[in-house]
Amino acid sequence: MSDILAKYGPLAARRQALLGSGGRDPFQLRIDRLLSPTRALIDGRETILLGTNNYLGLTFDPEAIEAGREALARFGTGTTGSRIANGTYGLHRELEQAFARFLDRRDCIVFTTGYQANLGMIAGLAGPRDTILVDADSHASIYDGCRLSGARVIRFRHNDAEDLDRRLARLERPEDGAVLVVVEGLYSMLGDVAPLAELVEVKRRHGAFLLVDEAHSFGVYGAHGRGLAEHCGVEAEVDFVAGTFSKSLGAVGGFGASDHPHFGLLRYAARPYMFTASPSPATMASVLRILARIEAEPELRTRLWANAHRLHAGLRELGFSLGAEPSPVAAVVLADERQAVWAWNLLLEHGVYVNLALPPGTPGRRSLLRASVSAAHTPAEIDAALARFAEVARRLTAAT
Repeated sequence: MSDILAKYGPLAARRQALLGSGGRDPFQLRIDRLLSPTRALIDGRETILLGTNNYLGLTFDPEAIEAGREALARFGTGTTGSRIANGTYGLHRELEQAFARFLDRRDCIVFTTGYQANLGMIAGLAGPRDTILVDADSHASIYDGCRLSGARVIRFRHNDAEDLDRRLARLERPEDGAVLVVVEGLYSMLGDVAPLAELVEVKRRHGAFLLVDEAHSFGVYGAHGRGLAEHCGVEAEVDFVAGTFSKSLGAVGGFGASDHPHFGLLRYAARPYMFTASPSPATMASVLRILARIEAEPELRTRLWANAHRLHAGLRELGFSLGAEPSPVAAVVLADERQAVWAWNLLLEHGVYVNLALPPGTPGRRSLLRASVSAAHTPAEIDAALARFAEVARRLTAAT
């Protein structure tokens, strides 16, 4: 009889090859202590954090921390069950109502993680007689939600409204089957954004529903920070919105929102919502406070975008190939996996942490150094990180 984990032999061999190239294990990196939203101690060295998705830099917000402490004292450490079984806390309702107001939507459902928000939204909305058309570069949680739904799943080319149009035009559907199009706002690997205006026109023409995952674009795009749909002026045409607490909101959790009059039925149909313990009181209280800050302080986004443009301009000046136009994500495209691992280790040795992103989990199987800026970064920190990238560029040039 075979070992149940034997199927992961190739994965183990690939990991060993990465470690054999020298340096640290990029996927088991230990952070000894967080000093701020932008700095940490790693192996005793103060390190600039340039890969955290902490876009608005609010993880150390004093009022959010205090709100979490108060919730811990009043409600305890956890809910110990799902809302279906253990009931709804007042904080659940307060948070859902706050999101609905902020997003200008009729209803909102809070999930325990952002991953479960996509699972619950997609598998709750679509069923075996429905069809889902999904952008090819979508996050794993979106694909897993599609599988859980039992719907027919069709991929269309990344950010290609014409390809979506062609596939919808030749789609044969049951009379009682609906069509759901699923895209992201800001794509997290390369930092590119969906052409929502064009996608909305296509979905409207074919009578489809549209779900936008604003995980990385919430708090970042739009006059109020509601996401890319607000930025593009198409919120009324986006039927469903999903998102996460783990980026701009600095916590763990997720949400789904809609104006559909029957959206609340997902509370009784979405298994990832029904059968998972609900978010902790401390999480809900801290997110309520951070959401209020996002609403009240548009200057957070102003600082974020200034840092994004500074980083992108600096990397381009150094001669790096970037995955997309300026956004809070800057993906440096390197020649291959070995070069990316070497460059990641060199940056870490010089006190800069970025994400190492390798195939097959990257668009086009590219090897990337993925940086993400924060409103909390100072211009001096951006410049210091660019000085470390300059050393990478110098050594790459010398090696060619």
